[in-house]
Amino acid sequence: MLVVGSAQSGGQIAEELYQSGRKVYLCMSGAGRGPRRYRGQDIVWWMDRAGFTSVTVDKLPSPKDKFASNPLVSGKDGGRTLNPHQFARDGVVLLGRMQGAQGGKITLAPDLKESLAKSDKFQADLLKRIDDYIEKAGLDVPPAALPELRDGYDAEVITELDVQSAGITSVIWATGYKFDFGLVRLPVLDGHGYPIQKRGVTDYPGLYFVGLPWLHTAKSGLLSGVGDDAASIVADIAGGGQI
Repeated sequence: MLVVGSAQSGGQIAEELYQSGRKVYLCMSGAGRGPRRYRGQDIVWWMDRAGFTSVTVDKLPSPKDKFASNPLVSGKDGGRTLNPHQFARDGVVLLGRMQGAQGGKITLAPDLKESLAKSDKFQADLLKRIDDYIEKAGLDVPPAALPELRDGYDAEVITELDVQSAGITSVIWATGYKFDFGLVRLPVLDGHGYPIQKRGVTDYPGLYFVGLPWLHTAKSGLLSGVGDDAASIVADIAGGGQI
């Protein structure tokens, strides 16, 4: 099995496939990762407490950052950590980004280790910010106890893969989705195809957006945050202005 994409869907699919006995090849993308639990709490709990999910869109370094994937974790079995290095240890063949395919051969970018480094850095930065928050808040919580795995860096960097020789019979694309606002016949999209709005409110009366990633904050596209944006839009519709 070849899984293309290593964010939440790709990582979860790859794990379940190899745990079921399949040989899995996984094209990495540099998507961020984090532990499912850290210092006594779920990682999402910490991200909310430490202010990650409340960051507003205007604080992003680039408009393109709105399209970044969420950290790689799983909710299976009550919640579990997903780590590409553990995948490699368990026999998954890690690959760089897929660049093309022709004549039964797949061309791969030689960027596997760069992608792993991006993923590792994301976790390191995430945990440092949580640690800093814990220290500043004076919280009495357990110390960190995470395994330091680096198995992925020992993997061979493969730039071409023969599908038949590798025994690949199925390919699963886990490369995310693109927005399709084709039904909106108004010039409301920016150069990246994202709606031009302020917390869901556009310059066109009666046209609103809600539930999109980074509509207003980091949690705008999540169940934990969409309600706040919806309430603000309802307030605007009711004539009281945004909240």
